[in-house]
Amino acid sequence: MKQITGLDIQDMVRHWLAAPVYGYLGSDYGNDLKAILQRPQADHLADEQLAKLRNDVAALQALPASAVNIYAVKTPPDKIELVIEVAGRGIIYQDTL
Repeated sequence: MKQITGLDIQDMVRHWLAAPVYGYLGSDYGNDLKAILQRPQADHLADEQLAKLRNDVAALQALPASAVNIYAVKTPPDKIELVIEVAGRGIIYQDTL
């Protein structure tokens, strides 16, 4: 029996990061991380995106809630890297401010 590995889950999250919301006909699968880049943290958009990620990528539902995190790192001169961490493994989403 084939098992899902950590690398498989990383690939699933990378696919989710590359897919725009409603990129698949009839499905809201995908992300809109650009929407949270310029919004205040108090809006809880990051938490909403993590909840959407868990909903879209069913394999993440087997992990504890604390195993999936998101944080931002500013990189000069005008970039922000959003890092989605799944079970200690970081997956980077980079965009211009």
